[in-house]
Amino acid sequence: MAHFTKATSIKDWLNQRLAIDKVEKVMASEYWIPKNINFLWAMGMVLVITFVLLLVSGIFLLMYYQPNVDLAFDSVNYTIMREVDFGWLWRHVHGVAASVVFLIIYIHMFTGIYYGSYKKGREMIWLSGMLLFVAFSAEAFSGYMLPWGQMSYWAGMVITNLFSGGSLHADGLVEWIRGDYVPAQAFLDRFFMLHVVLVPLAIIGLIGLHFGALRIPHVNNQDGEEFDFDAESKKYLDGDKAGAKVIRFANDFMAKDMMVVGIYLVFFFYLVFFHYDFAMDPVNFDPADGLKTPTHIYPEWYFLWSYEILRPFSTNVGLIAFAFAQVIFVMLPFLDRSPNAVPASRRGLFKYWFWAMLIDMIILTSMGKVPPVEPFGSIGFYAALTFIGLWIILPFITKMEKKV
Repeated sequence: MAHFTKATSIKDWLNQRLAIDKVEKVMASEYWIPKNINFLWAMGMVLVITFVLLLVSGIFLLMYYQPNVDLAFDSVNYTIMREVDFGWLWRHVHGVAASVVFLIIYIHMFTGIYYGSYKKGREMIWLSGMLLFVAFSAEAFSGYMLPWGQMSYWAGMVITNLFSGGSLHADGLVEWIRGDYVPAQAFLDRFFMLHVVLVPLAIIGLIGLHFGALRIPHVNNQDGEEFDFDAESKKYLDGDKAGAKVIRFANDFMAKDMMVVGIYLVFFFYLVFFHYDFAMDPVNFDPADGLKTPTHIYPEWYFLWSYEILRPFSTNVGLIAFAFAQVIFVMLPFLDRSPNAVPASRRGLFKYWFWAMLIDMIILTSMGKVPPVEPFGSIGFYAALTFIGLWIILPFITKMEKKV
């Protein structure tokens, strides 16, 4: 058993039992961040703040939401919006945060791709980040079902039909997921449980894993410079703060993070108070009706790019392309064969690959929102082919890359 002495304070009592000083050093005051980074490295903290906003607003909404197919729509659109004091505010915060969080995720993800933050030694950072993307996607989809509006119902119908596997006709699996032949009470109950309990717990655990994965390889920097963190941190602790290439996570880097977070929150609450409707589909303000199919069914904007990869092809080919799109980003550390962990601007053909991928995903997102009529159908088809082609050629163009 460890040796315990008489505590001189509450902090000392806790420290002897929980080693809070050691934890604080490992995770904060002696966790070192490179100096040569920019505001894009603050996106992780912005995501944490947005997740907290989602949690807090979700708790307030949960107090009045009714997970019942006959009551859910009115509990959201009448009780919360009209009868509960400031219920409209919590719904606006939750709705805006649910959309903006994916904008920040995509910025964070493409920042990592641009700067090579997934390269050798940092694979677990990327993999844990992609698991977080999957968890946030599951949270967003399950939450989209809860208002039980017209687009919620039919989006749930379409997305769960994907599990039938096209020609495999795995209809039993679809019915098992729904708990019925069509989305009904069992379906709503299951997605309610996922949204408020299971997936949030998974996200919290994955945030811890993601942060922990940064501890050993440390954060990348915007120049791709490799240096000895132990030597640089020793300079800092010895008083040579100007000469050291690193700073403490707390409170040096956190101070810069909070400045970016402050600017972000101004933008966020501007949307909450003046443009909250951008995050809410007008079709979803109609109650769910299983006998009336909407003219054009589509998911929320953050899923449109993968939806557009599914849509232009025949059923079986579309499902294969859709599955490809869901897993391919996870494979990035193993498909990029380059020895360089430097910004894309210094990486030859990869520079063009990066911008082609980013532009193509914007085009796919734009095409996914509109009906599949010409010329949009053809644009979406060729954009989907381009997406697949870009990933196929990635190992070859990076294999030819010379060491910088």
